[in-house]
Amino acid sequence: MPRVASAEDLLASELMAIHSAETQLSRVLPRLMKKASSGSLRDMLEERLGQGEKLVKEIEGALQQMEAPKGRPKNAAARGLIDDAKRQMDEVQDEKLIDPVLLAGVQKVEHYCIAAWGTAASMGRMLEQDKAVKAMERALKEGKAFDAELTELAESEINPAALEGAEEEEGAEEETGQSARRRGHGKRSSSSNGRRRAGTGVRRRR
Repeated sequence: MPRVASAEDLLASELMAIHSAETQLSRVLPRLMKKASSGSLRDMLEERLGQGEKLVKEIEGALQQMEAPKGRPKNAAARGLIDDAKRQMDEVQDEKLIDPVLLAGVQKVEHYCIAAWGTAASMGRMLEQDKAVKAMERALKEGKAFDAELTELAESEINPAALEGAEEEEGAEEETGQSARRRGHGKRSSSSNGRRRAGTGVRRRR
């Protein structure tokens, strides 16, 4: 973390952290998009990728205006959220659950970003750093809309599709089990009839 000796340093530190978060996200989003089966989700992630790339350039301009150090320390919080999303994706064994897990992971990162943008915007207004304020306010507006769209997509398409697939599998398993029980019952009935016929024959011989 860069040295923080003033309010300006603190704002610069926040902007650097956001720059790192957006850079990390821009690197992983293309790989995540390839795993999504929902076209709507892929389109939203592609749009978010473009927003992030624009934000990175705006932050670089704001930091240059502030004459901030050129170092860009890696954002450990963002890295943790992104790594956790990738880990959960790798652990998914049912393809129908890929989209819900992917959406949830991206939304967690977006919530972190919204908090960071809000903090930086507030500090920028206090310090009259217009470039930083403009970038953060735009990011907040787009980020909140993106978050709401993710929630809508999850509730209207992604989660119902995953649950429907799970219910279909359960129904198929239950039907298979019932068929097996019917076959077993048929075998028992045939065996019982055979035993009854055998017994009748014994009595007849007597």
